[in-house]
Amino acid sequence: MSDAERDLIEALEAEAATDRSAADTPDIGIIMGSDSDLETMMTGGRRRGAYDALVDELGFAEVTDYDAPPSERFTFETFVVSAHRTPDLMYTYAETAPARGLEVIIAGAGGKSADLPNMTASIAYPLPVIGVPVQEKSVDSVIGMPVGAPIVAVDAGKSFNAALFAAQILATYHPEIEGRLLDFHDRQRTAVAETSRDLHEQGTAEFAERR
Repeated sequence: MSDAERDLIEALEAEAATDRSAADTPDIGIIMGSDSDLETMMTGGRRRGAYDALVDELGFAEVTDYDAPPSERFTFETFVVSAHRTPDLMYTYAETAPARGLEVIIAGAGGKSADLPNMTASIAYPLPVIGVPVQEKSVDSVIGMPVGAPIVAVDAGKSFNAALFAAQILATYHPEIEGRLLDFHDRQRTAVAETSRDLHEQGTAEFAERR
């Protein structure tokens, strides 16, 4: 085990032993098997990602220092955790998640052996885990949990939906998040209606040219 991995493990274990209020701990954990998954898991790819959903649409903030959390009430954290290259780190992350205040985990992984979401769900049980297959070829691996070891998964690459679903889980006991989700839904409806109006009024050729 490298010093860097050991340091992370010790930091997670220390945080699990710290008595913090729920308002001062991340609500959602986002992990991915490699930083090459970042574009899909977070933002900047060909479709919007989890970071866009949580920060831009729902008003969450990212925790980068446990001792100095952001002022926002609802927060998330982000780590790279490889099931194959850093199994000890993966185990510690999942095992300590409840004690560190996490209420749901979003786990993304690519390749045919996309084991991170499944293993995390097994270790963190009964904490809910939402799997994100980073590639189409990862879908079967992510959803292939046996009966009795559940995991929820979104379609390949759709980490935005995973973030929305994580927020829906939190909304069952946080009315403020429910309100934010409803506001987001209303904005979507308005945007579609405005697009439909513009397409009709401008005509197909002009609308397509202005896009």
